[in-house]
Amino acid sequence: MSRPFRFGVNLLTPASAGQWRTKCRRAEELGYDVLLVPDHLGMPAPFPALVAAADATERARLGTFVLNAGFWNPVLLAREVATTAALTGGRLELGLGTGYVQAEHDRAGLPFGSPRERVDHLRRTVEELLKSDEARVPLLIGGNGDRMLRLTAEHADIAAFAGARLVPGNTEGRLEPVTAAELDERVARYGELATDRGEPAERNLLIQIVAITDDPQSALGPLLERRPELTLAQALALPTVLVGTVEEVAGRVRGLRERYGFSYLTVLEPYMEAFAPVLAELSA
Repeated sequence: MSRPFRFGVNLLTPASAGQWRTKCRRAEELGYDVLLVPDHLGMPAPFPALVAAADATERARLGTFVLNAGFWNPVLLAREVATTAALTGGRLELGLGTGYVQAEHDRAGLPFGSPRERVDHLRRTVEELLKSDEARVPLLIGGNGDRMLRLTAEHADIAAFAGARLVPGNTEGRLEPVTAAELDERVARYGELATDRGEPAERNLLIQIVAITDDPQSALGPLLERRPELTLAQALALPTVLVGTVEEVAGRVRGLRERYGFSYLTVLEPYMEAFAPVLAELSA
């Protein structure tokens, strides 16, 4: 039997206290199940933002999507998690990743490390959190490489797939979406690594583009300019692109759950209002 849907929104834009409360209440009113905060320079600091979100809302879960483990000392992070979990009334879900924006590490004066070093640090971080009873909260791990998928299979309550890859040679974090076939392969690999789990993890996908429209060509114009090798049909078939009428997009969301097991979808803040009618359609 399929898991019920959950929907999260990743809140990217800093705001005053009043504006932040209003934004969080609006997300909850629209029916979002999880209010999320990323971990990038220039965006809200995750833990105080989540405490404020808890104060403004009543039922929504609250999470990081995702913490850049390279920014954090594992022992000190466990303290942050325990305090935030207490101050949010037990609504916290912790999302972790290796970090992928080298320019942010350079700006902060922190080592970026090789992919192996970043995964090793994330593993140490997870192990430290698991040692702390006070810091035990639902754990989401996001990543696509084999070592990341293995770590996710071993420890994550929620397996998150970005559905995108870093543009080669780019240090600013620019991403490009993967194809359905590429995501098929990564999800299948995760399934192989997770065969020994007792309770299957929830599966999450980060959606990159949402547009409710009967003119997909216009909505996808910027993407097609960046990726001229794609046809319109190929762009519409990308797993992280949800473009069409409310009914068409709702059908695509159901298809993502059927094909990949994605019952938990995250949309970016700029698409929070656009996706709301789809959320209502799927909740009806």
